[in-house]
Amino acid sequence: MTFYERYCLPRLLDLACGVRPVRRQRDKIVPLARGEVLEVGIGTGLNLAHYRAEQIERIWGLDPATEMNRTTRKRLCGTGLDLELLALSAERIPVENDRFDTVVLTYTLCSIPAPVTALREMKRTLRPGGRLLFCEHGLAPGPSIARWQRRLTPAWRRIAGDCHMDRDVPALLDAAGFKVDDLQQGYIPGPRVLTYNYWGEAV
Repeated sequence: MTFYERYCLPRLLDLACGVRPVRRQRDKIVPLARGEVLEVGIGTGLNLAHYRAEQIERIWGLDPATEMNRTTRKRLCGTGLDLELLALSAERIPVENDRFDTVVLTYTLCSIPAPVTALREMKRTLRPGGRLLFCEHGLAPGPSIARWQRRLTPAWRRIAGDCHMDRDVPALLDAAGFKVDDLQQGYIPGPRVLTYNYWGEAV
């Protein structure tokens, strides 16, 4: 791991993913979580402030980037949440089938190396009746913006933690076997190549 990846990138991602429009998006999704929760890509814990502690039994925070754990633990203080951190990638989740009531996925799918494999693992770990709550940025519907997303992604990945601007979120969910009950989409404030958002619930 380079100096940039270890020390600079986590802070830059924390700043970018903590701006007000993104916080508003998180607040549309995270408070719906209940019971035993798996949060995939917990990062620096930006979602922790949005959970309703009275609805949560425990959160399992999955993320291979352990350099972010210190910030996550600081944000945990005062939330009343019980959190277990797992330093693992989402393509192979080491828990039994039907384990969680809720899986939370926010601004993470863009950087998972094998997104369909990871989503299938999330589906496997959900109990019958469990729900995937997601909010992700991805491929814009307009051809002009989509072309720029595809052109810029190879260079962007190198400086932004392998973030893909051009992932088709509904198509990935469908390929993994999820049925989307509630899908909303649209631009949030910011550069248009990075701010087309998809959010909702899937089973």
